Amino acid sequence: MTDPRPEPADRTPTSNPVLRKALAWGGVLAAVVLVVSGVLGLVFAGTEGLVSALVGTLMAVVFMGITAASILLANRFAGSDVFVGVFFGIVLGGWLLKFIVFIVLVVVLRDADWLNPTVLFLSLVGGVVASLVVDVIVVSTSRMPYASDVKLPEAPTDD
Repeated sequence: MTDPRPEPADRTPTSNPVLRKALAWGGVLAAVVLVVSGVLGLVFAGTEGLVSALVGTLMAVVFMGITAASILLANRFAGSDVFVGVFFGIVLGGWLLKFIVFIVLVVVLRDADWLNPTVLFLSLVGGVVASLVVDVIVVSTSRMPYASDVKLPEAPTDD
């Protein structure tokens, strides 16, 4: 039996432009955090501080990017019968991947002689805070309706 409702012309969720904008601005702000933390790390801890700032900022950018990229990837299945399962599988898989990678990096980098743990920590926190600020600004300034991607049923007619 076929569904009597017509197919929408565009199945792309309205959240995609917001996520793309968050990724773009997140990349710009990550470059700023990278430069600032790199210069401060170089001034206060030498080359070891510069490398630590690079690693910490890169970790923050990768973790931020995995979340937005996994949602954008999952949104490609919008409109299919398995969208909800695929969406949550991809997004939760991305979060699980971030958790595992973070634990592995903490264990591997814990005793690295070529890193300054203070600069690494501060640049990682700076990158995370910057990405949160970008997310808040992008979402709060986006002009997205509260009930997006909804099509109401047709009103009944009296025949």
